[in-house]
Amino acid sequence: MKVHNVEMVISAVKPEQYPEDGLPEFALAGRSNVGKSSFINKMIGRKALARISSKPGKTQTLNFYKIEEQLFFVDVPGYGYAKVSKTEREAWGKMIERYITARSVLRAVVLIIDLRHPPTNDDVMMYDFLKYYNIPAIIIATKADKIKKGKWDQHKKVVRDTLEMDKNDPLIVFSSETGLGFEQAWQEIEKRM
Repeated sequence: MKVHNVEMVISAVKPEQYPEDGLPEFALAGRSNVGKSSFINKMIGRKALARISSKPGKTQTLNFYKIEEQLFFVDVPGYGYAKVSKTEREAWGKMIERYITARSVLRAVVLIIDLRHPPTNDDVMMYDFLKYYNIPAIIIATKADKIKKGKWDQHKKVVRDTLEMDKNDPLIVFSSETGLGFEQAWQEIEKRM
C-alpha cells in the first residue's frame, strides 16, 4: 500500500472513545522497546508520527492512526516493562484485553518481537491470549538488520518453537532500517481487510 494520508485520530483509554468509522483495525502489540514505533513509522512512510522514545513504556493509551481513510493501526501500550507500577500495568492489561476481545472491527493483531532474542514469557502469553480468543496474528520479527542473513532461519525457528506458532500465522522478518519485510507485511494486512 502506498501511504499518503495518515492521521493520528485519538489516544483512547475506554471503548466510548474509539473511532466509529467502522474501518478495519490492526492492533500493534509487543513488549516495550521492541521497535513498535519504528515499525509503524516505516509502514506509513513517516519519520516520527509514532513517537520513538528512549524511555520504554511511554505509550499508555490506545493510539488510533487512520491510514488512507481505509484502515486503522492501533498502537497499544508495550508490555513487560518493569519501571511501571503494578497497578498501572494491570490497568493497561485490562484496557488492552477489553479492546482486543470486544472490538468487532479488529482484523488481526500484529505481534512485534525482536528477532535477535527468543520471545519472552510476555510474548508467549500475548500469543497464547490471541490464540485463546481466536484472534488472527501476524508475527513481525524486527531488527533483522542486526543479524547476519544466514542466521535468520535459525532465529525464525526459535520464534516458531518458543511461541508454538500456528503454521497458518505468518512470521515476517522485518527491518525498519532497510525496509526488509515492508511489502510482505502490507500484503498480510491487506489480505485481512
